Amino acid sequence: MGVIKSAIADAILTSIFVFFISTLRIISTKTSLFLNLQPVSLPALFITTILNTIIILTVTLIGRILGGASFNPSSTVSFYTLGLRPDSSLLSMAIRFPAQAIGGAMGIKSILYVMPSEYLHMMKGPSLKVDLHTGAIAEGVLSFTHNFVILILVLKGPKNPWLKVYLLSVTTLVLVILGSGYTGPSLNPANAFGWAYINNKHNSWEQFYVFWICPLIGASLAALVYRFVFMSPVKEKKA
Repeated sequence: MGVIKSAIADAILTSIFVFFISTLRIISTKTSLFLNLQPVSLPALFITTILNTIIILTVTLIGRILGGASFNPSSTVSFYTLGLRPDSSLLSMAIRFPAQAIGGAMGIKSILYVMPSEYLHMMKGPSLKVDLHTGAIAEGVLSFTHNFVILILVLKGPKNPWLKVYLLSVTTLVLVILGSGYTGPSLNPANAFGWAYINNKHNSWEQFYVFWICPLIGASLAALVYRFVFMSPVKEKKA
């Protein structure tokens, strides 16, 4: 029953995250124009990182209220691989990940339902823009980098939660820019599934291979590299 409750909480939290993160570009653009800033400029990018930080902090707080719910399968895998999720198991993830995917689809459907039509063209989810294997490698590398930075910031980063999440937002923005010509990118399989479901591509090999398998492998490798770099046992000197 505990796993079922966790899965339901994950679905709710993921839908909330996907709902709000999908509005980020619109809110950022409107805010920049209101302040007489060019949408593509350093001040505008700064606004984007601030808004993203607010979203992540809010969603994280809601996740704690829901009893430790998660909204990103990749992050769950990296923390599990590192041994930081004692409440997780392969069985629980096999139940919770589909719930997160369903939550992603719910979030996308909800935002498309309430968003005025004049803004719909600004809402674009991750999609494959190169050949299959190149896209898969790109998602894997981006997921590796994203989760490696998350582990560093969470475990060795600043104690101030705002600064910690802001640095993560900056990293995420850089990765999104770098990966925009490959897959969007996703950085969250549940978010990618939500958009794929809306576009009727959720049951394709492309979706599973590019946006699930490779990101989860990248997240696992991030945890293993982190363990090797920062958690290697110190050999005692012989007397």
